[in-house]
Amino acid sequence: MAKDKCLIVRAAGRQLDNLRSEASRIAKGAHVDWWVERTEGGICFGFADAEARNSFVRACENIGVQHREI
Repeated sequence: MAKDKCLIVRAAGRQLDNLRSEASRIAKGAHVDWWVERTEGGICFGFADAEARNSFVRACENIGVQHREI
């Protein structure tokens, strides 16, 4: 997995479900793969395309989810 296109978020429950749905929608629209995995620092969302990741960053910011880039 390419770490340069990943984002760590701090979310749980319904908020995490909503983020997964948003990641799926963004990746599908961009025709790219995406993945999610648990890490020590939070939940890592990865995208095969930097623009898709940037769209996901904006989505996190719009709903107030704490995030950091790796």
